[in-house]
Amino acid sequence: MQKRKVQIAENKYLDVKKNERIPFSEMAKLYLEAYSKPNKRSSWRDEISVKHLESFFGRRSLYTITPLDVEQYKKKRVNEVSSATTNRELACLKHIFTKANEWGKIEGNPIASVKLFKVREGRIRYLEKEEMAKLIDTCPSYMKPMVISALNTGMRKGEIFNLKWNDIDFRKRIIYVLVTKNNEVRKIPVNDITFKTLLRVRKNPRSPYVFCKNNGEPYKDIRGGFNAALKRAGIKEFRFHDLRHTFASHLAMAGVDLKTVQELLGHKTFAMTLRYSHLSPDHKRQAMDILGRRMDTNWTPTRKLKETLPVELISELSNNEHEEDYAGVVELADTLDSKSSEAYPSCGFKSHLRHQIRISYLVARISQTKHKTLLKN
Repeated sequence: MQKRKVQIAENKYLDVKKNERIPFSEMAKLYLEAYSKPNKRSSWRDEISVKHLESFFGRRSLYTITPLDVEQYKKKRVNEVSSATTNRELACLKHIFTKANEWGKIEGNPIASVKLFKVREGRIRYLEKEEMAKLIDTCPSYMKPMVISALNTGMRKGEIFNLKWNDIDFRKRIIYVLVTKNNEVRKIPVNDITFKTLLRVRKNPRSPYVFCKNNGEPYKDIRGGFNAALKRAGIKEFRFHDLRHTFASHLAMAGVDLKTVQELLGHKTFAMTLRYSHLSPDHKRQAMDILGRRMDTNWTPTRKLKETLPVELISELSNNEHEEDYAGVVELADTLDSKSSEAYPSCGFKSHLRHQIRISYLVARISQTKHKTLLKN
């Protein structure tokens, strides 16, 4: 009993200590000044999150905030902003409590069990070749080299804005990205397009930055001009960061291995690179068409063909130099015969028309081969 009285006197009973009574607003400010700003280049995001969190939790003491309170905040915010934005604010809130625990402001993390919203990954937007040309044409002169550089290097917007002349080795054609998201120096080979573009950029004698304003200061935001260029080009639902998606996507579509793509993008994990390595629907469709043509050749029942084709055609069937052209003929037959339901199973074809077109094709090829043979003799 005496021990309990001592605990109550020291405000330790029921885990209520004097230093736990710090208001959330004070802890949030301490978090920003002591941790976020010194350690995170994206501290501005935390400042935005804290502003919304303070408006809800205000002067409440940390130890009075419960998981139920956080669930109520989730419900309120998700009706105002997207699930992704709400998750960023919740992650910030959780980390504030984590640091409060580390710094002795509170024992444990009472909201650690609160779950974030499940967010479906959206469609990654990238430009086709025609769209890239349109965008570059509609960009103002100061922005055009930045866009070209982003498309050809995959550099982030901040990396482009912070690029200095000393970071470029024109002799070796290498860009050294010194300030990166994961704090690791990245080397990017410079292709001919980027090389010629950078050579045309007029160097400001008052600034070390490649892309800067007339007063020598680097750009911090070009959203207005970029959106205007997009509108003139007729491109919708696109951001500057999507230029990076475009870079990675076209590398993947060109057959570049994903390990190289990962190194060029500067991703620590392979999982992040997979997000950028999707292929366009056209490439997928072409791949399936190629497979379909191959399968059609493999599944053509040769035995039944031999039972129905003339003798002079049978020998030609074994000639592989003609086999690769069958697929195009069969595809034409299927297109012309799409509305027909007449089957011609004796030759393994969908219809009599498809069978007849292929026969005609073989006859034409045999005639052509025989004609060439006669000319040689």
